[in-house]
Parts: sequence; C-alpha cells; structure tokens
Amino acid sequence: MKNSFWKKTGAAALLALMMLSLAVAAHASGDVAIPREKWMDLLWRTTNFAGLAFILIFFLKKPFADGLNGRREGIKDQLEALESRKAEAERMYKEAEGKLARLDEEVNAIITEAVKQGEDEKAKIIADAERNAGDIKRQAEMAVAHELAEAKARLKAEIAEQAVLLAEELIKKNIQPADQSRMVELSLDKVGGIQ
Repeated sequence: MKNSFWKKTGAAALLALMMLSLAVAAHASGDVAIPREKWMDLLWRTTNFAGLAFILIFFLKKPFADGLNGRREGIKDQLEALESRKAEAERMYKEAEGKLARLDEEVNAIITEAVKQGEDEKAKIIADAERNAGDIKRQAEMAVAHELAEAKARLKAEIAEQAVLLAEELIKKNIQPADQSRMVELSLDKVGGIQ
C-alpha cells in the first residue's frame, strides 16, 4: 500500500518537473521570450503547488487510506454476507424442493390410503347390507310363515265351523224323532255309566 502511494506521488512530481523543464527549454531556445519575473512567478507557483500537494498528501493520506480501507472492508463484508445469504437461500431452496418432492409422495400416499380405506369401508358396508338383507329376508320368511300358519289356522277353524254347521244342518234334516230319542237314551246311558 505504501509503495503504491509513493509511486503515485513520484509520478505526479515527475510530471510537474517535466512541465517545468519544457517551459525552461522553450525559454532557452529563444523562441519564446518570457521575462525573468514570469519565470520566478512560475517557479514560485510550482513550488507552492508541490508543497501544498505534499502537505495534503502527507496529512490526508492516512485518513483517506483508512476511509478507502474501511469502505473496502465494508464492501468485502457485504459481499461475504451476501454470499452467505445466497448459500442459505440455495440451501432453503433445495430444502423446499425436497419437501415439495416429498409432498407429492405424501399426497400420493394419502390418496392411496384414502382409496384403501374407502375400499375397506365399501366392503364393510356391503357386508353389513348383505347381513341386514339376510336378516330382513329371514324376518320376512318368518312373517310369511307366521301369516301362513295363522291363515291355515283360521282356514281350519272356518272349515271346522262350516263342517259343524253343515253337519248340524244335515243332522237336522235327516234326524227323525225316533233317532232323536235313541240318541238321548244313549247319551244318558253313557253319562250313567260314567258315574
């Protein structure tokens, strides 16, 4: 850093000296008539400028260099921070990509599980429905058998009632008073024989 500063200062001084020597050479050749007072004024101004430049460089070199170094360090720190943020962002991006890929797998797994549960539930519902249908069928068969038995019993009772009525009618038509007396005597004999 110091080498660079002195190189630049030396280059500026050499440039100033070259300009001064060109002016002296022009004066010495006689082509340009410059009075001595002007030369002295030029020399004085050049010396003042060189002194001022030296003083400014000497006193402002360190704060200026420190400011530039601080700025350089600040920029370097910002670049490092940006690089770390970039690395963090890339890591988060890759993590998000991984999660997204796993999310697709999880969605597929959830869908597969839901389909499986749906199929199981469907089979359970069908089995329950078949069992209920069997129960309803057995109940209907029992109800039909019960109704059939009741209908048969009613029919038998009705037939028996009709048979009794028909027999009674036949007996009323065909029974003669002699037959009636004989039946009464037989009934009495039976009742008497029981006692």
